[in-house]
Amino acid sequence: MELSVIQSRIFEVRSQKVMLDYDLAELYQVETKYLKRAVNRNIERFPSDFMFTMTNDEYENLRCQIGTSSWGGRRYLPYVFTEQRLAMLSGIINSPVAIEVNIGIMRDFVAVRNYFTIQTSIPDEIRQLKERMSALENLCNENLKAVNDLSEDTRRDIDSVYIALTEMAERKKQLENRPRIGFNQ
Repeated sequence: MELSVIQSRIFEVRSQKVMLDYDLAELYQVETKYLKRAVNRNIERFPSDFMFTMTNDEYENLRCQIGTSSWGGRRYLPYVFTEQRLAMLSGIINSPVAIEVNIGIMRDFVAVRNYFTIQTSIPDEIRQLKERMSALENLCNENLKAVNDLSEDTRRDIDSVYIALTEMAERKKQLENRPRIGFNQ
């Protein structure tokens, strides 16, 4: 059984990873009505927190997500099974196919759980990167401000030198225009 085939049939309903009865029936190669009949005969193995019937709103929302046709259809809302109760199905549908499929389903649930674990760690990494970027931006702004302050100080010093040179040039002109005293030739 290919992993992607099973993984594409794992959905999230009521914040739980679940599989629908008709998908399981198809994987187990039995009709949905036989799967439901076997579940109903062994209902004590399927408490409501491990298997439940979807509400109309949940089913409509799921149908929109997976793109099922509104033509034809089901008379009853589907059962959904959480990972914890899928193991029971292979026990009540006692066939080699059910056992093989169940092993594949368990592996896929683990793969999906690992995927979501990785996905939840990504926002933390992004937050840390944003914090580091912010710290680097602050450091860069401080450096630019320091360079700008240094440039302002340097500009003021250069302006002071130009002013001093201008004053010296004016003084020299004043000295040249004075009449000379002493022995002139």
